[in-house]
Amino acid sequence: MTELSKQFEPHAIEARWYPFWDSKGYFRATFDASRPSFSIQLPPPNVTGTLHMGHAFQQTLMDVLARWHRMRGFNVLWQPGTDHAGIATQMVVERQLEGEGTSRRELGREKFVERVWTWKEQSGSTILGQMRRLGASADWSRTYFTMDEARSRAVTEVFVRLHEEGLIYRGKRLVNWDPVLQTAVSDLEVESVEENGTLWSLRYPLEDGSGHLTVATTRPETMLGDTAVAVHPEDDRYKHLIGKNIRLPLVGRLIPIVGDESVEREFGTGCVKITPAHDFNDYATAQRHKLPMISIFTLTATVNENAPEAYRGLDRFVARKRVLADLEALGLVDGTKPHKLMQPRSQRSEAVVEPMLSDQWFVKMDTFAREGLAPVNDGRIRFIPGEWTSVYRQWLENIQDWCISRQLWWGHQIPAWYSDDGTPFVGRTFEEAAAKAKAAGKSLAADRRDPDMLDTWFSSAFVPFSSLGWPDEKTFAAERAFYLPSSVMITGADIIFFWVARMIMTTLHFTGEIPFRDVYLNATVRDGEGQRMSKSKGNTIDPIDVIDGIDLATLLDKSTKGLMLASHKESAAKRIKRDYPTGIDSYGADALRFTYAALSTHGRTLNFDLKRCEGYRSFCNKLWNATRFVLMNCEGKDVGLDDQAPVELSQIDRWIISRLQRTERDVDQGLKEYRFDVSARALYEFAWDEYCDWYVELAKVQMQNGTEAQQRGTRRTLIRVLETTLRLAHPIIPFITEELWQTVAPMAGRGGESIMMARYPEAEDAKLDPAAEAYVAMLKEIVNGARNLRSQMGLSPALKVPAFLEGDAAKLESCKPHIAMLARLSEITLVDKLPAAEAPVATTASGKLMLHIEIDRDAERARLSKEVARLEGEITKGEAKLGNASFVERAKPEVVDLEKKRLADHTAKVSELRAQLAKLS
Repeated sequence: MTELSKQFEPHAIEARWYPFWDSKGYFRATFDASRPSFSIQLPPPNVTGTLHMGHAFQQTLMDVLARWHRMRGFNVLWQPGTDHAGIATQMVVERQLEGEGTSRRELGREKFVERVWTWKEQSGSTILGQMRRLGASADWSRTYFTMDEARSRAVTEVFVRLHEEGLIYRGKRLVNWDPVLQTAVSDLEVESVEENGTLWSLRYPLEDGSGHLTVATTRPETMLGDTAVAVHPEDDRYKHLIGKNIRLPLVGRLIPIVGDESVEREFGTGCVKITPAHDFNDYATAQRHKLPMISIFTLTATVNENAPEAYRGLDRFVARKRVLADLEALGLVDGTKPHKLMQPRSQRSEAVVEPMLSDQWFVKMDTFAREGLAPVNDGRIRFIPGEWTSVYRQWLENIQDWCISRQLWWGHQIPAWYSDDGTPFVGRTFEEAAAKAKAAGKSLAADRRDPDMLDTWFSSAFVPFSSLGWPDEKTFAAERAFYLPSSVMITGADIIFFWVARMIMTTLHFTGEIPFRDVYLNATVRDGEGQRMSKSKGNTIDPIDVIDGIDLATLLDKSTKGLMLASHKESAAKRIKRDYPTGIDSYGADALRFTYAALSTHGRTLNFDLKRCEGYRSFCNKLWNATRFVLMNCEGKDVGLDDQAPVELSQIDRWIISRLQRTERDVDQGLKEYRFDVSARALYEFAWDEYCDWYVELAKVQMQNGTEAQQRGTRRTLIRVLETTLRLAHPIIPFITEELWQTVAPMAGRGGESIMMARYPEAEDAKLDPAAEAYVAMLKEIVNGARNLRSQMGLSPALKVPAFLEGDAAKLESCKPHIAMLARLSEITLVDKLPAAEAPVATTASGKLMLHIEIDRDAERARLSKEVARLEGEITKGEAKLGNASFVERAKPEVVDLEKKRLADHTAKVSELRAQLAKLS
């Protein structure tokens, strides 16, 4: 017998096959014009990143599609890459420098950038190595980095072209400012967090001394920069004051009262303070009324020289206390009350973001928005699930110009230089920019380059075409013919605006093509209880730990090491000990991948439970043991591949072949519709329930009792159906299927170096056999009925007993050997009518079955009476629930329906048991 170990050991298999696939070049993209093409972009993970559960989930789905198409004969490109992650990477290296007692400013810009590149070479792309552990079959030979030479050239080219088209401009506008990182951040990098705050009511005296207006604010310190108070023009309380002035407390500056329809009359007092340099709504109001904009904060969020001297140099929150104290002293605080507010915090530093007037570079988005909406509206691009289409449209229809400059030292530096009077000139090189300046009668100096970097998402927006060689026209023309547009983009809904929308807009603008046809927005991975995964909660799981296993002590150390607060460490440790009392077992990559596929519905969240991993590891073991059985019964024997030898297929053989066709169709349809869960379920049910649990057992009967031709037919069916099942399952569980296929394929008459390159199974309607399926359905019903009787009567599995079977003798005769073996029956007697005995009866659609054994009448009466009493208790509970109007109204309809079904089943069972008791009496 071919050597196949008794136990499935995933690590040894994974270590053997991944290097083999890689060394053979199976992952590399092909350019065969006679074949269709499939391509998919890996959302480039941050170069700082490591594999987390969301990554592993997403990448499993991508790999399933890549392997599936490769086996179907497509040209396949799974394009990997990593993102330079401007802010995140700079923060990592800055923390290292802090630990060394220095800073980037002490190091200087040039030395700091050198340090980041050194870190990147040593520690970057860790996540790509972890992807290999998962089995990802990306074309690693094409791996890009968003700051490599080719991508940097593309970024510069895009910037220059957009500037020449008037779509990139520099201007002073309000932006989100992170005072800790000291850089602008996009709206998408700001998270609004509900926090407890205070609402202060402040009196603003009228200039003429005739009274005051009361405004409500959660940020009293910003009043130092107020330039107006706004009221609704139709508000009878205040419209007579429009055009008059207020004397701004603490500052003494006169500011106007303006009428603006954006003011909500019913909210607060109906009076709104306008601080246009530090509030986005106020900024828009100021533009409508041509109000001045007074910035009162420095870039580190301290009060600047535009405020009264008493507050200069104070941190904004210290200034808040000083302002409130001074207003209290003047009797201008009308009241305070607790207030829930949505606090804007930077996702990176968690600092409270400050709206700030700043000179920045922007992309005009109106033209881009129209371009981005068109392919979604006309159906060239579709979102899956479809509900995200309206979310995408709504964002683009209300889009603002994109601030693309960042005040960082790491990233793509803006290709602009300034003349002596501050005019910027853009060029691919300094020489090109200088020529433009000269034509305008100005001169440039090479050391006056704009110091800002471009937003990381700016460069990643171009990867659908920059990864195919753009702007090198020759390379791009050759590759775009095969792989643009790509087939699908799989990503999280959280970056639909960060990345998906921007890829659509820029790819259309520069190539005239859509970047991809489908956008599959995968669910967010949560823990088994549906809670968001968080390090402070201690409920995050490292996918590599699921693959390899980790003991409790190491898991505790790993999970609490990064937590600063003792309370967080304590609660995290408590949760880990509760959820993983002995650590995390080793499940292997295949079990983890199958879990992801099985949980991948079209829902917005996915609750990850290690118990599912345990179940799918058992599935892998089941496949392994079934293969060992097949090898023991088929290797070295005639498996019917020689056309000269007669082969006879029984109804059992035709049944499993027919069920295989239906499974192939279901798996294929599931993958086409991105219903990975449907494909995984179809595979599981066929391989575990039908092939391993039923067909393998039924095959034993046929190989014992059949003729040589029948035995040959069963052996051929055993080996060929197994080999096909391995190919069918390969995209989801690649490692174990490769290991088993290498042994099984030659016996099934299949050649080839790897299952990866074998043909993917396709359903054949000619092999469907409804009659055989009906036959086995009948057989299974009777076997299950007999097994239930044995269980009810407490019979030992080792005890074989005779049975009577009432039904169509012509149909049932051929079933007898199979039923006898699977139900542990010593003899089956076919009868026209069951004897009038007290024994319990199993009734099926095909007949009635009675076990022919002597029973202890008193013991059986006691058993049945006890079961009746139990069921009557359940009936009472069910009737009480369904009789409770509150339960019926509040519970989900499916819960109520389930309760009704349970009640009906219990009632029917009690009737059946009472009939048996009557016989015994």
